[in-house]
Amino acid sequence: MAEDYYKTLGIRHDASKAEIQKAYRDLARKSHPDLNPGDEAAKKRFQRIQNAFDVLNDPEKREMYDRYGSSFETMQGAGSHGGGAWEPGFGGAPGGAQFEGFDFSQLFGEQFGGAPSGGFGDIFKQFRRGSGRSSAGAGSRRRGRDVAHELQVSFNTAVTGGEAQIGVQRPSGKTETISVKIPAGIEDGKKIRIRGQGEPAAGRGSPGDILLTIRVAPHPYFHRRGNQLLVKVPVTVAEAALGAKIDVPTPSGTVSLKVPAGTSSGGKLRVKGYGIAPKGGSPGDLLAEIQIVLPGKLDEADRKLIRELQPYPQDPRAELKW
Repeated sequence: MAEDYYKTLGIRHDASKAEIQKAYRDLARKSHPDLNPGDEAAKKRFQRIQNAFDVLNDPEKREMYDRYGSSFETMQGAGSHGGGAWEPGFGGAPGGAQFEGFDFSQLFGEQFGGAPSGGFGDIFKQFRRGSGRSSAGAGSRRRGRDVAHELQVSFNTAVTGGEAQIGVQRPSGKTETISVKIPAGIEDGKKIRIRGQGEPAAGRGSPGDILLTIRVAPHPYFHRRGNQLLVKVPVTVAEAALGAKIDVPTPSGTVSLKVPAGTSSGGKLRVKGYGIAPKGGSPGDLLAEIQIVLPGKLDEADRKLIRELQPYPQDPRAELKW
């Protein structure tokens, strides 16, 4: 049974392009292989979501899909003029000028009372042969169409680079899985060109490319600002007040940071070269923002200690103005 791409994405048949893209992003976040390692069901589900998005996000493909259903790729390959209507000299008809059960040479002869040698039948064949050569030469130079895809990758993969997979539906109806190299430091919205994996060309033309738009999933703790990597680091009151050494994870491994005594929430510690390192570029820095956290429950002894600390030498809100 043919798959309903609209149902796969959970959208209405009159959904807008923005609704299609939102549904894809929401579903891709849940089923992406990077977020479900070793889960074959999630991988297959993600490929179905990717296939549905590739068709419905492309206005031309969506129109063909709405008209012909999942067999639209086959319909596209039936002819490039008038949705399958044949014209002499544009690709030719199989079986010696036969189309839809008609022999055009015979039909011309019958229409005009039988054409003698050199008559309409021969003229038709000569016209077909001559124009067919011309169109074949043009077709051999015509390149296949590029295909637009979107791929969501994890924040970690976008920062450090890696490999991802996309599912591409071929004209035969089969889905082919293609591995894509994700360069380190790629930003959300950037495109990757996969050469020769687009739509096939007519005749001897070269196939088109896949233009892959990268979407980067958010990270629960790390954020990106250019090539800088920002992370909020929780510390205790004692660590902030008295100073401490703390361990912080980074893309290049764990680093040990010294929190100066008397550090307030919002204070930032810079670690040079531990940010995002784009291919061929200089690495940015890591900025660790200190956040003081209190224990979930305070007993009377804890509250007594805090009351003893309450008299500050200066008003902490003295500079706060509208």
